[in-house]
Order: sequence, then C-alpha cells, then structure tokens
Amino acid sequence: MVIQFVDLAVQIDQIRERVLKKMAEIVDSRSFIRGRYVDEFAEAFCRMHGAQHGVGCSNGTSAIFLALAALGIGEGDEVITVPHTFMATAEGICHTGAKPVFVDVDEHTLNMDVSKIEGAITDRTKAILPVHLYGNPAQMNGIMAIAKRHGLYVVEDAAQAHFAKLDGQFVGSFGHMATFSFYPGKNLGAFGDAGFLFAQNAEFAETARKLGDHGRSSKYEHDLLGYNHRMDDLQAGVLSVKLDHIMDWTQARRSRAALYRSMLSGAPLKLVTPTEGAEPVYHLFVIRVANRKEVIDHLRSRDIATGIHYPVPLHLQPALADLGHTEGDFPISERAASQVISLPMYAELSGESIEKVVEEVRAVARI
Repeated sequence: MVIQFVDLAVQIDQIRERVLKKMAEIVDSRSFIRGRYVDEFAEAFCRMHGAQHGVGCSNGTSAIFLALAALGIGEGDEVITVPHTFMATAEGICHTGAKPVFVDVDEHTLNMDVSKIEGAITDRTKAILPVHLYGNPAQMNGIMAIAKRHGLYVVEDAAQAHFAKLDGQFVGSFGHMATFSFYPGKNLGAFGDAGFLFAQNAEFAETARKLGDHGRSSKYEHDLLGYNHRMDDLQAGVLSVKLDHIMDWTQARRSRAALYRSMLSGAPLKLVTPTEGAEPVYHLFVIRVANRKEVIDHLRSRDIATGIHYPVPLHLQPALADLGHTEGDFPISERAASQVISLPMYAELSGESIEKVVEEVRAVARI
C-alpha cells in the first residue's frame, strides 16, 4: 500500500464535474482577469470569515507584499517575523524594501514566541508579521496587545490556516491585514497560483487592490505606480467550487489529526502543541525526532511519503545572508528545522493508512 503525502486526485474526483462545468462557464464568458468570478469568490470567502474587506491576489507571496505596501511599509522600515517559516514570509517583507527582523519561535507550538517580541522592537519597527504555521494559530491576543502598546501594524500570514480559529475567532480577523495562499496543496487550493488578503478598513483594502492592479482607479487612470498581482477568474472559479466543501474537509483533517495524536501517544517523539484556545486546521501534521533521516528513509522503504517543513530557517538562507545572522542566533528554530517531519495528511486519508504510518514511525523514531 503506497501512502502519499497529499493525494489531490482523490479530492479532485469529488468535484471534477462541477469544476469542469464552472471552467467552461468562465471560458464562455471570456471573463478571465478580475471579472465577476473573482468578485463572487471574494464575497463568499469574506462572508464565511465575517471579514468586511478582501482582495484577490496572484499568490500568497504577493498578498504579503501588497498588505505591507498598503500600510505604507517600505525602505528603512523593519517588520518582525519568525525564521521558522517558508521563504515567502520574508520575501514579501523584502520586496517592499523593509527589513525582516526575526524572533525565535516557541518550543512547543513552533509559532512566534510572544515573550521575545518587545526585545526586537526598534524605532524603525512598523509591523509584526506572525505566521499561523502548519494551520495552528499564533498567540494573537498577546501579539495584538504588544502592537497596540507600541503603535505597530499586525499582518497575519495565514497561508496555511484557512478557517483556523483562536478563542472562537477566525484567524485573519485579528490583525490590521491578513494574507492567504491558495497554492494547490493548501487546505483550500486553486489549480495554480492564487492568494488573498483581508483588511480591517476600506482604505487599506482599496490601496492594496489598486497596487495589485497597476495602481488604477479606472480602466485608463492610475493613481499609484502599481504592480500586476491580480487573481484570475479560472482560479476563482475553482476556489468557489472548493469553498462549498472546505468546512467538511477541515473537520476531516481534524479527525485524522486526533487519530494521529491518540496513536502516537507515548511514542519517542515530540508533537507540535496547539496554541491554547486554538482550533487548528492541520495543513500539515508535524512530528519532531532526533533521527530524521533514519525515520524518513525507513518510511520511504515502506512506501510512505513525507515532507520537511522547513529544513533551513530563514536567518540561515543564502538569500538573506546580508542580514548578518549566524548559526546559533535562533536556537529553537534551528533545532526544530533539524527535527521536523511532516506526515501524510489530507482529508481523505484513511484510518488504515494512519495506523500503518504510526506503526512504522514507532518502529524507528527517537527523540
């Protein structure tokens, strides 16, 4: 039995006819860029989150950039974030001309350690950018309190956390802005690249919309020097179909995560701890072991696929060498980067497959 890391084919089979019908409708309408299908998806995605203002984007990275740019963040500014995340988090900051300033993550949740934020604030700090890593919400109440005390913006990176909740509130609704990715492998994924951002007020949303659409205020008038970061209607159409299923898929992920947790109890490994008060959505199910290569090689020999998210922390990435960091600067992120393994996780994953994964992990894992 081959156990895939993610099996998109199973998901697509559930919605194939509806997606093909929607795509044919869009082709016949010839509405391909920022047309009514983008508007329809944006309205539905915002409504389901209780968000007032939203903008479709070309991808999750451009969403981060546009959110920060809409807040006026640019050259000479600093944005506090974490090194244990995907490169796009830092890219969105750097593309504005601002500097990413890292704080380490919490040992248990692997999200931003709130106790370290204030020590990183300078007179150039303009925003905090927490990441809801693996679909587990960051500690937003503490982050927002610090931001309020210091007059800082907060932009939530919710690329992996569609419809996750903290204290009953959807992520994306805490900060001044929030960003999402619809990369195909995400819990809510397009058939290509797409992204989204939320804004707490209409002015931020309108600025982000203009910046992502060549700075235009009308077809041939441009208020701002903008960019081309628009969502296309074919992706919006796919996402609209998937949106009807996302809550069921999310609940299925949670049930599979619960089974993993129950069956891995007492195993010689560490699990990522959900943030207190959180309802994670388990974009990834991550364990930590001391013998990662041995575990991965063993699982591969048993036809079980895995992933590593992420093996190189951002402060040690060659592209960010000019920040001047060295090994040892963020020890918890570095230790996590050497230990994490993402196990198979998707809504349709069978209980039998989870039992097999757990059996093989237990056979070799150590911490």
